[in-house]
Amino acid sequence: MIEAFFQVEAWGSLAIGLLLLGFGVAKRKPSLISIGALAFVQLGLMVQLISSIILVTTGARANGDTIEFFAYILVAFLVPLGAAFWSLIERTRWSTFVLGVGALTVAIMLVRMHQIWFG
Repeated sequence: MIEAFFQVEAWGSLAIGLLLLGFGVAKRKPSLISIGALAFVQLGLMVQLISSIILVTTGARANGDTIEFFAYILVAFLVPLGAAFWSLIERTRWSTFVLGVGALTVAIMLVRMHQIWFG
């Protein structure tokens, strides 16, 4: 895990989550903007997964359990997909809350991944 990229990704996920919760409070239904914001979180996770695989293949290891780290990143990878799927099926303002909670969940999982990687 690259520290600088973790910081950008964690703070970005937090900001997007709060923005999407604000959209929900404003009674906005899911739109291209809200799903696109969550896609940014998903893209960050994809880059994190690829960079972590490269780091591990070059000899880097997590201070904690490396397998647990990858389990976290794979589950975190599924959270935005599930939230987006939900918002496409149920087009209400509550789906925008689900998108926001999905982004905040990823932010929390990133913090845990950071703890596992750096100890």
